[in-house]
Amino acid sequence: MNVAELVGRTLAGLGAGTAFGVVGSGNFAVTNALRAGGVRFVAARHEGGAASMADAYARISGKVSVLSLHQGCGLTNAMTGIAEAAKSRTPLLVLTADSAGASVLSNFRVDQSALAAAVGAVPERVHSAESAVADTVRAFRTARQQRRTVVLNLPLDVQAQPAPTPPDRLPVPSGPAPVRPDAGSVASLAELLAAAERPVFIAGRGARGSRDVVRELASRCGALLATSAVAHGLFHGDPFALGISGGFASPVAAELIVGADLVVGWGCALNTWTTRHGKLLSPHAKLAQVDLEQAALGAHRPIDLGVVGDVACTAADVLAVAAERRGYRTEDVATRIAAGRWNDVEHDELSRGGRIDPRTLSKLLDELLPAERIVSIDSGNFMGYPSAYLSVPDEQGFCFTQAFQSIGLGLGTAIGAALARPDRLPVLGTGDGGFHMALSELDTAVRLGLPLVVIVYNDAAYGAEVHHFGDADMSTVRFPDSDLAALGRGFGCAGVTVRSAEDLFAVREWLAGPRNAPLVIDAKIADDGGSWWLAEAFRH
Repeated sequence: MNVAELVGRTLAGLGAGTAFGVVGSGNFAVTNALRAGGVRFVAARHEGGAASMADAYARISGKVSVLSLHQGCGLTNAMTGIAEAAKSRTPLLVLTADSAGASVLSNFRVDQSALAAAVGAVPERVHSAESAVADTVRAFRTARQQRRTVVLNLPLDVQAQPAPTPPDRLPVPSGPAPVRPDAGSVASLAELLAAAERPVFIAGRGARGSRDVVRELASRCGALLATSAVAHGLFHGDPFALGISGGFASPVAAELIVGADLVVGWGCALNTWTTRHGKLLSPHAKLAQVDLEQAALGAHRPIDLGVVGDVACTAADVLAVAAERRGYRTEDVATRIAAGRWNDVEHDELSRGGRIDPRTLSKLLDELLPAERIVSIDSGNFMGYPSAYLSVPDEQGFCFTQAFQSIGLGLGTAIGAALARPDRLPVLGTGDGGFHMALSELDTAVRLGLPLVVIVYNDAAYGAEVHHFGDADMSTVRFPDSDLAALGRGFGCAGVTVRSAEDLFAVREWLAGPRNAPLVIDAKIADDGGSWWLAEAFRH
């Protein structure tokens, strides 16, 4: 056994989740060692797609996924997806070959550790045969316990060294330890809740998995419930849940959040997107934040109280001392929420001339598609429509890779999410620009036999720029219309072009069939004049 084989088998023994990647000479042996150890490997068509698959798989499965890459160009091809994962604190281990120490003139040589650090990932290295197991365990522990994206460099000369006898037992690291808040902070938060007449809880990424205790505390204190985009679905079905706070908020949700006299962010940064540049926060409201990271408290805006602790522990401790109050939970508010989802909001119909209103499209698809779904979102002008109109059953039903705001990550995201939750129908909302960027991964989805519904909001343009720059020359961001349904069929997908509501009958037929290959919906959307959420963002 050599070091490459030892590293692969060690990761398998530590409980690594599914691995994704593109195999070249530099990562051939270590990838096969992962497979020999029982780790599933999914071969992508591009390292960028593999990175998004691994990111989404880790987010949804809760396991540390692996991204296997060739040295140099294999790593650089994946850097945008790695940056997204690092910014999102995804527990991901990037296992990348590296040039041998003496190969200073190698074509593949770049400073891979500097690349990792530049995007917020943690650089690590397998230094020698003797330290290989310890180096691998250290990298895996950091990914799992600190929720970090770790780039583990595996130099070619070290890979080839004979491996020492593996240990009989591996020190398998546990997950992140719960962090309880101090008693004074718990008492202070309970006092704020007792004094509030209209409290609102906004739960973020850090609250995923803490639904029940946060809901119970909200019920005790009379608080309304909302989420940031990444935690969408967390409170699905609760009669006092407002949905997403921020740019995607419905008019009713926005009005009720603005009316709050106390807003508590639970594992939520209360950043510019979640608060509409602060416009959803009344200047008279008190703000509190609960977060594992002290540096996150008040990072985006001044707050009245910061609590260091994980969401579940903090909510449970506050629940133990909180007074029962009606608060914001009146019959009138419940009625307004029930009738105030985006799908209930009337709109001026834009469908005409062979193009369908994106709101009409999204509403109809929400009715057509099975409720047990997992929705992934690419980036662009269109993204508010699937985010706001396609309901999801819980936070595991929504995968939102937007920390780096790159278009083109959606298809890889949808594939990774689909593999993490094969019991749900995977759905992707993407624009034509992002779809074209990721097109090669349709082959991966077809090869895997995924029943993936790809909704392409096709305006034949980079719509965000079209609407942002107004009357300027748009020839650089507009393109000839293309038949994306035909492109999908060329890869082995089913494909349908949608220009009107009637064209969605083909979607119903696909749903009634075997669903053994993806469906590409080329939706020719009407010009929306700039989506509501993007218009708000561009005003600042």
